[in-house]
Amino acid sequence: MSNPLLDFNDLPLFDQVRPEHVGPAMDELLAQADRALAAVTAPEFPADWTAIARVLDVATERLGRAWGMVGHLNAVADTPELRAAYNEALPRVTEFWTRLGSDEKLYAKYKAVDPSRLKPEQRQAHENALRNFRLSGAELTGAAKERFAQIQERQAELSQKFSENALDATDAFAYYAAEPELEGVPPDVVQAARAAAAAEGREGYKLTLKMPSYLPVMQFGHNRTLRERLYRAYVTRASDQGDPKFDNSALIREILALRQEEARLLGYQSFAEVSVVTKMADSPQQVIQFLRDLAIRARPYAIKDLDDMRAFAREQLGIADPQAWDWPYIGEKLKEARYAFSEQEVKQYFTAPKVLAGLFKIIETLFEVEIRRDHAPAWNAGVEFYRIERGGELVGQFYLDPSARTGKRGGAWMDDVRARWLRPDDGRLQTPIAHLVCNFADGVDGKPPLLTHDDVITLFHESGHGLHHMLTRVDERDVSGISGVEWDAVELPSQFMENFCWEWGVLKHMTAHVDTGEPLPRALFDKMLAAKNFQSGLATLRQIEFALFDMLLHSQHDPAADFMPLLQQVREEVSVLHPPAFNRMAHTFSHVFAGGYAAGYYSYKWAEVLSADAYAAFEETAGQDGTPSVQTGRKYRQAILEAGGSRPAMESFKAFRGREPTLDALLRHQGMA
Repeated sequence: MSNPLLDFNDLPLFDQVRPEHVGPAMDELLAQADRALAAVTAPEFPADWTAIARVLDVATERLGRAWGMVGHLNAVADTPELRAAYNEALPRVTEFWTRLGSDEKLYAKYKAVDPSRLKPEQRQAHENALRNFRLSGAELTGAAKERFAQIQERQAELSQKFSENALDATDAFAYYAAEPELEGVPPDVVQAARAAAAAEGREGYKLTLKMPSYLPVMQFGHNRTLRERLYRAYVTRASDQGDPKFDNSALIREILALRQEEARLLGYQSFAEVSVVTKMADSPQQVIQFLRDLAIRARPYAIKDLDDMRAFAREQLGIADPQAWDWPYIGEKLKEARYAFSEQEVKQYFTAPKVLAGLFKIIETLFEVEIRRDHAPAWNAGVEFYRIERGGELVGQFYLDPSARTGKRGGAWMDDVRARWLRPDDGRLQTPIAHLVCNFADGVDGKPPLLTHDDVITLFHESGHGLHHMLTRVDERDVSGISGVEWDAVELPSQFMENFCWEWGVLKHMTAHVDTGEPLPRALFDKMLAAKNFQSGLATLRQIEFALFDMLLHSQHDPAADFMPLLQQVREEVSVLHPPAFNRMAHTFSHVFAGGYAAGYYSYKWAEVLSADAYAAFEETAGQDGTPSVQTGRKYRQAILEAGGSRPAMESFKAFRGREPTLDALLRHQGMA
């Protein structure tokens, strides 16, 4: 038990894991999983759901949990040693999962299970398992099966390398600015830049491509030359326009070719067809049509957004010919002029501790739970740990890792540590644990970290995923929480939570000015609300551009051809704001090339329809002062969060709303009705 990756007694021992633990732990757990697979596929082993779970699921769950720990540390505490250990084990772990998913004897055993003897949630898990076997190549034989396994292993390597290149290219850039160059940049960002330079024994102010440093310069920095410098560095990361050692071009082409080959082996025309099998959408064509319809509806609003910015730039800022690095700045200045407030002003009221308290208050009220601080070994001193209880009973726990730092992947995400599961080996109920990861700026001068309103929305979004995972009442591991939920419905609970960031009844409890402690003034909130749908047309088209590019890339593009012309074609079709030719968005499109969203990026827009319609139920039942109805919260919790993946997402939605979703609420919420 001296290896912390092999200790499954209680909470993961994140603080004790060293790179040298990875190889031996994987050797041991892969050997255990292999023995379990051999046992359940033996002719004499019964084709019984619980009997299989007792042997195989217990072994694979341990492997999944330990490998999940390694993958998590690789994402939030990357070091050369850990990366090497991860990459050394990756092919072996991938090979096992590929082999498990396509094992003919195991597939036959599952096919022989009698569904009529299963509980409803087990039946759903069984159906999913049979489908996943088919998608994992279980019906392939001989050379085709061998090639399928090779493809999976190579794809895992390529995705990891893509992710590393994106992180390394981001971390490799630094610009040490002189003070005059930073005119207009918020004081806390300037202080953080100065501290970062001083920590390296350097003069000046260190600017990076991490969001807490990059975005404020783009939005507020008066210096166009500085904005251009950062913009060029940001949009050419990991591409043919930057350092060749980080270039993702060849990786993208190979990933696309392998996905296409995988699809053909499985009998599909394209990888997009494979992708939608596990989603709510019926076909790639339906998705493409959905995106194009939405683009047509949003386009007039986007054109007006752009016209307003051009006129404002010309008349008020003296920028006659705005470039790509000017738009965030123009947008911010126009918003300040039109609504008489700035993000910077708002940010002073959102201190991280107060926001967190407000988030917990709404969760506790709406979903009838209690959230308390808890203790667990963590990978960084800034990580917090919490427990969720209902009536004194433990429901779930989560790690919160809020701050940006070197060696931590950018962006924000939720991941599961373990799922709720009535364990078949010892009959214990295992409670779920989640990771909530963000990349916020740290506090400076002993003050708490300040969050932008967008940061607040991000925190609520990830907590929505976490609640989906933790509040489940399903005891079958493969369909509890987020497991087994269709990918294009999995964003419903996360996007749903974002709506509360625009409710005065919620927001007033989560603000306190960093210096005075005063709450956010109602007048300032009203300005924020008026500005809520500022440039929503442009924002919608931007998301559609990404989603349509992704779907066409995986359904109609020849992987042997250059993908940049397709991106250009999509931009010409749906965008009104065209980036410069050197922009290489695709080269850091980690969602699609390293994050499970391949031919699935549309899920964000698709799920927005679901979440807006679901939230409309709260608008219809809110109290006089806008406070959300606890009864509606209970109904939502029971129909959607507690059900997890135990039934199709459309059934859960209809159980809550009493009907299928419509587009109306989304267009209304985004000011495009």
